[in-house]
Amino acid sequence: MDRIELMHDWLHGQFPDGGWTVEPASADASFRRYFRVAADEGTHIVMDAPPEQEDCRPFIHVAQLFDAAGAHVPKIVAQDLQQGFLLLSDLGHTTYLQVLDEGSADALYRDAIDALIKIQLASRPDTLPPYDEALLQREMNLLPDWYINKHLQATLSDSQRETLQRTFALIALNNLSQPKVYVHRDYHSRNLMAASPNPGVLDFQDAVYGPITYDLASLFKDAYITWEEERVLDWCIRYWEQARKAGLPVNADFYEFYRDFEWMGVQRHIKVLGIFARLYHRDGKDGYLKDIPLVMAYLRKACERYIALTPLLRLLDELENRQAAAGYSF
Repeated sequence: MDRIELMHDWLHGQFPDGGWTVEPASADASFRRYFRVAADEGTHIVMDAPPEQEDCRPFIHVAQLFDAAGAHVPKIVAQDLQQGFLLLSDLGHTTYLQVLDEGSADALYRDAIDALIKIQLASRPDTLPPYDEALLQREMNLLPDWYINKHLQATLSDSQRETLQRTFALIALNNLSQPKVYVHRDYHSRNLMAASPNPGVLDFQDAVYGPITYDLASLFKDAYITWEEERVLDWCIRYWEQARKAGLPVNADFYEFYRDFEWMGVQRHIKVLGIFARLYHRDGKDGYLKDIPLVMAYLRKACERYIALTPLLRLLDELENRQAAAGYSF
């Protein structure tokens, strides 16, 4: 019996009176799929998470933590961990990405900042997995493993690999020195829903306990939409002022805080380039290739600003030359 048949059988048990319909809602970069169920009492979302590839328990745990913090997350209506199904409340059809424009951005991001601060204020150690050095390094290694080797079909020289590892160590050192809070890890326009209360927060199952600037970098250095730097600076100042007022452990010097924000973004962009390449080459998902140029632009911009990141910028220049010679273009 395939997953669709299993899901339908399970839904018959949840809605025994019948009269319900089901249609695809969305998919993400993992093996999870989502379906919208319309019944007499309204709509719900079914998460289909094949248990051999996905574990629903982290989603349930983080949903409880974020809900207790005051964030608007899906309610878990029913669960079947053995088969890998969750029935969730429906936060609607409209993502931030669909409605963000010059006129709506300030209000939407204001709400996103408010929700993020609520989540961060609820943070406690030893509740979520640590965003430790091993995880940071493993994520950054996605760049040579998948973006450079597989996507660009380039082989790093020994000196280039040493440059990369030295830079990764500097980035990890900065990231690990930051105060720690709950980290959503994908707090951006595709996972925030325009809802009431706003925003609805999705896709948080990979949450960890780590650097305080990470989710802010996800939000304002979004791989799917970009803004003028002056505007991002204003939003970062707004967050920083609110966070300080709320008692969060942000750096008292805004310049240092913004530097941490940018260096955290560098780690994320290194990781995301590797993930997008892996999604294409391993999983056959080519929809993320169009987002690579924006992520690379973020990375290069930050490397241009900080002397310690100049070796990485030079390496990227060398790789682009190799890319051009090989005939690749993105």
